Amino acid sequence: MTTALYPGSFDPITNGHLDIATRAAKLFEKVVIGVYDIPAKHLLFTTEERVGMAKQAVANLGNVEVMPYNGLTVSFAREIGAQTLVRGLRVGADFEREFEMALMNKELSPDCELVCLMSNLKYQFLSSSLLKEVANLGGAIDKFVPKAVAEALKKKVLG
Repeated sequence: MTTALYPGSFDPITNGHLDIATRAAKLFEKVVIGVYDIPAKHLLFTTEERVGMAKQAVANLGNVEVMPYNGLTVSFAREIGAQTLVRGLRVGADFEREFEMALMNKELSPDCELVCLMSNLKYQFLSSSLLKEVANLGGAIDKFVPKAVAEALKKKVLG
């Protein structure tokens, strides 16, 4: 069985993330969305909340599951039997960062491959950070995230 790991902080999961997960689900027999437990950036949602929102968002994708993890991504990939990492690319800066990570991951785990999927044009600008900023300022976010995520985000930032 070909398993792919789609890692990230998913704080929160967006329609852009879902687009990548859905497309990856067509390419691989199994896709695991790995929700990184403690990234080096400030998080709005707890790991449990991020995992819960991601599970709800991909419930219709039968070959996609969501799991939290910590430590090296390639170690988690090895643990779950994933041979491939999946990442989404939006802009040139994404490529530079992903290229650096891919080279390091290849050194750490030579058997693990990277597949980058180009973001759909309608999500090129979308990031969780920008989404949180818009929500924080009272902007409309409903078309950028699943309904449950929009509700959770509004509740979190608007109290």
